[in-house]
Amino acid sequence: MDPTDRKILELLQTDATLSAADIGDTLGVAQPECAERIANLESDGVIASRVTLLDPRKSGAGVTVFVAITTPEHSQKWLDTFHASVEAFPEVMEFYRMSGQVDYLLRVVVPDIEGYDAFYKKLIATTDLKDVSSTFAMEQIKFTTELPLNGGVAD
Repeated sequence: MDPTDRKILELLQTDATLSAADIGDTLGVAQPECAERIANLESDGVIASRVTLLDPRKSGAGVTVFVAITTPEHSQKWLDTFHASVEAFPEVMEFYRMSGQVDYLLRVVVPDIEGYDAFYKKLIATTDLKDVSSTFAMEQIKFTTELPLNGGVAD
């Protein structure tokens, strides 16, 4: 990836609806070259998808819960069953296998506390869990989907 590709990605991360012509005009790159660069970034998997981001509060998913899970075992069969069950929950926005005392961390969105209670009951019915600890977000201070393309160093 060269600096022009990075600038294209920065623009697309801000607004995925921008056309190759719009991006080309902004960067001073011809539209055909810009379109080819975007196509290459997509075929290389750098651009994984283009999505529309919704406001969670306005779309009925205003409560964010971080769920820390400790497992009772680490067999492949248990892991496969657990992974498949968690992936099937639409409330689970992010699902990580962790190092340290917690085995898994989930970011779950639900409409309200009752919605989380229903999710929790479905979660614990899927497989044996040693510990489930839930932490409710009180305020979202920062949220972004834009990856830092400059190595994470601020300008």
